[in-house]
Amino acid sequence: MVLMGRIAALLVLLTGLAWADRGRTREALARFEEIADLRRDGGVFDDKVVLPLVIVSASPRYETTRDWYPAEATATLLRTFGAKGVRVCEACMRTRITNLDGRLEQTSGPASLDEVRALDDRYRGGATPAKTGIWIDETASGVAVRIVELSTGQVIFAQNVDPELREYSGSARSFKMSAELERRISGNSITHAFVDLALYPGQHVSLEWADQWGQTNANLSGIVLSIVDPVAGLGATYYRALEWGNILVGGKVILSLPTVIAQTQLGDDTEIIDPPLTAVAVLRVPFGDTNYGAVATFSTNGVVGLGITLLNSSLLPVLP
Repeated sequence: MVLMGRIAALLVLLTGLAWADRGRTREALARFEEIADLRRDGGVFDDKVVLPLVIVSASPRYETTRDWYPAEATATLLRTFGAKGVRVCEACMRTRITNLDGRLEQTSGPASLDEVRALDDRYRGGATPAKTGIWIDETASGVAVRIVELSTGQVIFAQNVDPELREYSGSARSFKMSAELERRISGNSITHAFVDLALYPGQHVSLEWADQWGQTNANLSGIVLSIVDPVAGLGATYYRALEWGNILVGGKVILSLPTVIAQTQLGDDTEIIDPPLTAVAVLRVPFGDTNYGAVATFSTNGVVGLGITLLNSSLLPVLP
């Protein structure tokens, strides 16, 4: 019985250590830093996050990260917003004792906005009053970040950030129609680039650019440049993104430029390598959260191909 008890205690200890993964937390902080850089480049943070910014909470989730996490989170915010724009409200993170009408009142837990402003007034000295507060707490999946304007309570940013940004990829499919229309009116598009390399048993090689659209962003349409099947082809594409696994199902309609040019010049039905019009059915299955996947193609030329596809949201799919 004693031996079984010791084994159980060891398993509990190992389980706790497994959950307290500093690597995941550090990666989540790095993802937040990247998100903040993107928001700054887009002008969002520059317009709304008014410095100085005070760290109201940087709470660790685990006992093993109690001494490490607050310093790591603070270092991330210093890199993100600059050393002169960030201060720490130590009193906000501790038990607070105040004298109210001759009685002492002890308060613990999250500080209210009024308390944050009062504590900042008490301890900042001659520095500029804090304009914005940030809560950046460790969670089981990463970090939870909330940025609030202290004077009005307006929430500027709120997001659970994990190393793989699954929260973002999950929310990417839930645009409202108004947001979609606003995005298109402002000229901002979600553009994807694909390289299909279906090489066995038949061959189909092409380069595509597709715009993602629709109420739930489940539709993709664009243009395709075909290299093989047909050779030197130009056409249009359409795909539908399935909710399960982000699988793309659709097809391409491609003109064979050599054949079309030859028929135009010769005035007959001469086919140069390929028919003038080729339709290709396509199935793309991504490999997890990577930029690669499997592709299956079937063309009206009778060519069936299996291979890999490169997925990216940049002008050139072969670049990161």
